[in-house]
Amino acid sequence: MQRTLLIIHPGALGDVLLAVPAIRRLSLKFPEHEIVLIAAAAVSRLLLECGVISDWLPLEGQACLGLFSGASSISKELYSCVHRCDRAVVWMEDKEGVLGSFFQECGVLNVQIQSPFSKGLRATHQSDRFLETLGESTRDRLSERTVQVPPHLLERGKDSLDALRISQEPSLVLVHPGSGSVHKRLEPRRMASLIERLWQEGMYPLILEGPADHDAVGQALHFVSRPPLVLRDLDLSQLAGVFGWVAVYIGHDSGVTHLAALLGVRTIAIFGPTDHHRWGPYGSHVSIVRGLPCSCESWETIKLCVEKPCLHVPVENILEASRLTYRGTDNTNPHNSLETALSLATPQ
Repeated sequence: MQRTLLIIHPGALGDVLLAVPAIRRLSLKFPEHEIVLIAAAAVSRLLLECGVISDWLPLEGQACLGLFSGASSISKELYSCVHRCDRAVVWMEDKEGVLGSFFQECGVLNVQIQSPFSKGLRATHQSDRFLETLGESTRDRLSERTVQVPPHLLERGKDSLDALRISQEPSLVLVHPGSGSVHKRLEPRRMASLIERLWQEGMYPLILEGPADHDAVGQALHFVSRPPLVLRDLDLSQLAGVFGWVAVYIGHDSGVTHLAALLGVRTIAIFGPTDHHRWGPYGSHVSIVRGLPCSCESWETIKLCVEKPCLHVPVENILEASRLTYRGTDNTNPHNSLETALSLATPQ
């Protein structure tokens, strides 16, 4: 029976995706082991479909309750995983020692528990901090930071576009007006202006609306004279497939933006109050645009800031990044951005 290497990651979508280089490094070091991830179901399922991990258990499910409760009995799924475990990596705090005790009682001898937010870590970028918890070099290759979309997901993505009667537009630009926080988003009129200008530039904007993006999308489209089509309610696997057919993606600091960058899509990431040196997606295929440096001292101050000069990003700056990325795309192959090393330098 194959031995396992177990990873526990309690973060949201973007946080888990930032850990992919570290997960891949573990996979390279332990090629004979199954890499089992305990994390949110949606992102875990996607990483399994893309071949990043071997198996997963839902962090929020019944199968993992025994991990955090100190219960004497655990589910069959968790027992099967832990019983074969040679090493456990836990990317969270364990102040009460519950997880440490759990693995000790289960006979797992090699257990590493450290939050990527630990003050003892020296790396700046969050992705590098995951590598640092493992004692690994942060000088990884671009190939470790990008993931190929498998053919079956590309087919699902094509089906989603076909449902809206969108042909294989070589100039398709996927725009995501939402974000995890309203304080990270462009104002609706600026987003609307961007969409209008994309039309004028001869590009084909397509709007992405997730479950929490209804207001952001509605407010932006209210000011648009030529409303674009909207992709709604895609699961992560469908969205990954759609990314294989777009020339450019434009979005804020969000999990979806990190997904686009991870999948090798030419990505324009709009940053405002959050630090792009810490949270910006990596890659020569990523361009980060931003307004004035944020002077707020804390997230509470950011919430109270009305003007948000850090998000006064000139639409022309975003368009110029779009032009550069679009010109660099091989329009004869919609999957080009997933298959080649990309050349757009990331502005600092």
